[in-house]
Amino acid sequence: MIKKEEKIKKTTKKPAKKTVKRTAKKPAKKETIKTVKTVKKEVEVKAVKQKPNTIFATGKRKSAIAQIQFSPQGKGKIFINKKESNKYFSPFSLQELILSPLKLLKKEKDFDFKIKVTGGGVHGQAEAVRLGISRALILLNPSWRKELKMAGFLRRDPRVKERKKPGLKRARRAPQWAKR
Repeated sequence: MIKKEEKIKKTTKKPAKKTVKRTAKKPAKKETIKTVKTVKKEVEVKAVKQKPNTIFATGKRKSAIAQIQFSPQGKGKIFINKKESNKYFSPFSLQELILSPLKLLKKEKDFDFKIKVTGGGVHGQAEAVRLGISRALILLNPSWRKELKMAGFLRRDPRVKERKKPGLKRARRAPQWAKR
């Protein structure tokens, strides 16, 4: 029996730990990267270069964005996404909405517009175009600002659809609850 205990004692001994010397790596030198601010400034400088006798403006409503290209010498033509305005916005109410800043100033046949509209619904796009046209007119003649502001054409409607929350069906609509 004594031999068995000795064997047990021999096997329970743990070997000595080996120490491994590790060398710490030096972090690599960081390369200088252009900051976002400088990149944005470069883009803005490129956007300032524009065609002569052309004014650019933007209008927004909900998720609709209208980019206006406006030439002061014109015959009253309005093209939206390479279509005539009355074909793009077929309801008469939307056509009136777009032309309302020009009718207020009595300049319906004086200017040409090339407009690019993306996002949103038809009514939101029409309101974005109206805001963009109003802003472009102010860039041409700042004295028109008072009239357009009084009519409410320079107000950007900030209402946007609320985001969906987790656990709910929509932004606030909870799932149906059953008692039993």
